[in-house]
Amino acid sequence: MEELSIGEVARRTGVPASALRYYEDAGLLPAPRRVSGRRRYDAEVLRRVQVLRCAQQAGFTLAEIRTLFHGFGAQTPLGERWRSLANAKLRELDALIARAGQMKQAILAGMECGCVRMEDCILVPPE
Repeated sequence: MEELSIGEVARRTGVPASALRYYEDAGLLPAPRRVSGRRRYDAEVLRRVQVLRCAQQAGFTLAEIRTLFHGFGAQTPLGERWRSLANAKLRELDALIARAGQMKQAILAGMECGCVRMEDCILVPPE
């Protein structure tokens, strides 16, 4: 089986070696074998890093990615794991999109404000 140095994993994945060490410390990557004190990764780590990066791009937190990797039974297929987490993430995104829409409306309303004094502004109802 092919073994890769941390530099080779970094080069092939585009992920800095420092990030790979961080992911290892965070439990997202398996601890590699050590040869003369140097990390030697199995080639399968390349795929795991790709899944990790895809999950990050989808907005999953490191804690959620840890759940994706370790929070299910060993027999649970990756797709089922992903769907389980994705449903919660989609609800979170829908709420974020709604909030962003409200923010946009408030900004647009404020841009239309022609008030001279704060006391006269119709954007802020009187107490």
